[in-house]
Amino acid sequence: MNGQSEWVQKALGLVEQGKELALTWLVSPAAWSQFGLLVLAYLAALVITRRLRPVAMRLLTPSADSAHILAKLRRFGLLFVPLLLPLIAYVLTGIGESVTRSLFGSGAVIAFGKRLFLFLAARILVREIITEPFLKMLGKYILIPVMAIYTLGLLDPAIAKLSATMINIGNISFSVMSLVRGVIAGSLLFWFGRWSNDQSAAYIGKNEEMRPATRTLAIKTAEILIFGIAFLLLMNIMGISLTSLAVLGGAIGVGLGFGLQKIASNFISGVILLLEGQATVGDFVELDGGEAGTIVKMTARAAVLETFDGRWVVVPNEDFITTRVVNYSDSGSANRYEAPFSVSYDTDINLVPAIIEKAVATHPDVLDAPYPPDCELRGFGDSGIDFAVEFWVNGLDDGPNKYSSDVLFLIWNALKDAGIEIPYPHRVVEFKNGLPTADPKAGPV
Repeated sequence: MNGQSEWVQKALGLVEQGKELALTWLVSPAAWSQFGLLVLAYLAALVITRRLRPVAMRLLTPSADSAHILAKLRRFGLLFVPLLLPLIAYVLTGIGESVTRSLFGSGAVIAFGKRLFLFLAARILVREIITEPFLKMLGKYILIPVMAIYTLGLLDPAIAKLSATMINIGNISFSVMSLVRGVIAGSLLFWFGRWSNDQSAAYIGKNEEMRPATRTLAIKTAEILIFGIAFLLLMNIMGISLTSLAVLGGAIGVGLGFGLQKIASNFISGVILLLEGQATVGDFVELDGGEAGTIVKMTARAAVLETFDGRWVVVPNEDFITTRVVNYSDSGSANRYEAPFSVSYDTDINLVPAIIEKAVATHPDVLDAPYPPDCELRGFGDSGIDFAVEFWVNGLDDGPNKYSSDVLFLIWNALKDAGIEIPYPHRVVEFKNGLPTADPKAGPV
């Protein structure tokens, strides 16, 4: 109860101070003049905004088909047109504050109005201009409350109180204000870092002159640099010396040495893969363990393979370094396939290669280099003469591409057009003593 009474007494004291301040303002000519100047500044800002807004809209609105950098800047500036009224009122109120302080030596009322206009500008900024969800959340829960405290003139005492409250963790010491400042600055820094990383990744990804592995390495390097700089800036803003993190860094080093060996190994393997370019995004690979698929993503720890049946297989980067890897699409190299077939023994086999090679060459994806289609005699089978045609394509004979199936269709149609028979198995049964005859004296079986 005593504590509660003390708080009640403090609250009543603040109410009394507020009443005295209000009465002082009501009977003070300086306060009335400041209030009048405040109203006059708002009305003047309203008139100026009504005249200036159409001009600003006309100057900042580019044509619909404009896409150059100046048009983008004009569209960006167009977003801030709603801030004209509170900002003009803020400027005019500042001029009025200078006048009242020079005449009456006081400007508390008009200074409050000036802060109020700034609060309204922040509110418009959060509600109408900011569209990014994370920044909108920061504005709603951090910027608006801080501006409200600033409008009431309580920001400086609040900062002083938070700065005087210290937090000690081992040999690291910082104030509550540093923590609050770190949370706010950290949120903004890492959001800006994420945005910068997305922009740099998009810019590097458009550079077709670089190898895919080099592009991926450049993107990862830019990401590490951006977030590393953000972390250093955050430590500086919070007032934490980097030397005080030596113990934490040593603990992390011990953890890497014992418990995180695999993670460190996979990370280093990923860097080696990106540097050497042995496997990169878009390559179809097959590992010793049987995993096979197209690399759709490479992270610091593992590569993600997408199989032809749509499943994703996560393969640690270390497996690409320590095991045998077959890369079917490295540097866009062509792949050779073959399609077997047979013809009847009644066929003039000297005509078959030319017919088949000509037919297979008509396929739009079959290459002339490094070698054109090549039909080879493979052997003499039980039912027919065995051939196979070899052909080269850029791609894999599976998934969206069915080269062997297309080539077999071409072979079938070419042989039919040439009148060549495709054999099927025959079986001949011989009776050495002729066919058995039925005994007429015997009854029915």
